[in-house]
Amino acid sequence: MIAHASHTERADAHEIGDVAAYMAKLGESARAAAAQMRRASTSDKNRALLAMADHLQRRRGEVLAANASDLARGRENGLDTALLDRLALNDARFDAMIEGLHQVAALPDPVGEIDGLRSRPSGIQVGQMRVPLGVIGIVYESRPNVTLEAASLCLKSGNACILRGGSEARDANAAIAACICEGLREAGLPDTAVQVVAITDRAAVGHLITMPEYVDVIIPRGGKSLIERISREARVPVIKHLDGVCHVYVDATADLGKALAIAVNAKTQRYGTCNTMETLLLDAPVAETLLPKLAEAYAEHGVELRGCERTQDILGGIVAATEEDWHAEYLAPVLAIRVVDGIEPAIEHIERYGSHHTDAIVTEHYGLARRFMAEVDSSSVIVNASTRFADGFEYGLGAEIGISTDKLHARGPVGLEGLTTRKYVVLGDGQVRQ
Repeated sequence: MIAHASHTERADAHEIGDVAAYMAKLGESARAAAAQMRRASTSDKNRALLAMADHLQRRRGEVLAANASDLARGRENGLDTALLDRLALNDARFDAMIEGLHQVAALPDPVGEIDGLRSRPSGIQVGQMRVPLGVIGIVYESRPNVTLEAASLCLKSGNACILRGGSEARDANAAIAACICEGLREAGLPDTAVQVVAITDRAAVGHLITMPEYVDVIIPRGGKSLIERISREARVPVIKHLDGVCHVYVDATADLGKALAIAVNAKTQRYGTCNTMETLLLDAPVAETLLPKLAEAYAEHGVELRGCERTQDILGGIVAATEEDWHAEYLAPVLAIRVVDGIEPAIEHIERYGSHHTDAIVTEHYGLARRFMAEVDSSSVIVNASTRFADGFEYGLGAEIGISTDKLHARGPVGLEGLTTRKYVVLGDGQVRQ
């Protein structure tokens, strides 16, 4: 029996009893663990991460068997092919989980950094220190590898966390949680620093997001309906994004070779990600030359095009874009295209229809690039590169826990620094205020 089974057994009793009491118990344990994690050294945290990797490797067979059980149950319950794929662990994905733990261990520890230290006329020095947020609740769907990713990032940033995965991954999540707990204990850290909610009752999420006395922030990872529910009902601050309606605008001065490569990559490199381009905006002077080349490239990838009237006049035979298309996050091989007259209507379109996630401009005009960066109100604004770079790993953050389109407290890809906050520290030598 895996080490975490006792937690699951206790949870089963609560599923037919008091969910509120079970969640409050998790919250109390997490709050106590968070106080201990604030004292954890970088070497302690890294030792725990590497121990988790070792335990995961040793229990590979158990974890994969648990995942196979989840998959069998999913098929019985009629999960579609895409969801089953997200749920599945194979050797490559398993190896990536282990490698991810080693990568997080190798990242610089942001906790305890002091910056902005400056002297005041009184003789005191004032600066800011990075500290953990405290207790992080994370609600996610399907993918069991998120359990490990979330745990590793919360651990390295000195936080305790409560993880609520989807019921479809319950067996794999429990098996992975066992490896996490063993790694924490081996490093001398509290195993309650990472707790996986073991009950499948949906009411557990409702309690988790309304426990400000125990939980400092909630991070939802999943579909729009999940994030909308959490945003609507939470009494705890939420780090999130709802939609990824991302744009590429090709300016009249653009290098057309760059524009073609960027526009194709931004749409076709992966369809189901939040930083995939959903609408292409083309400056009128380049539309007639570039659109046929783009249409040919997109046809090779099986991408359906939906265009404005001017796009239809150039290409012919494509579907007319509707108002709904400009709002759409397709997450599929479908692309909306609009021809515009310069940067101003392009920015206006992005402001009206975009989701403030990631937007890019292709231009050789420095002034227009600067204007686009200043005026487009998105968490990532990109010049002459694909929107697909809006990612924690690509930004040099290591791993990420998600992408935020909020402006407080984190914005853009949320890595280790996004899981910390700052407090003022004052250094003196006996000064008193006159």
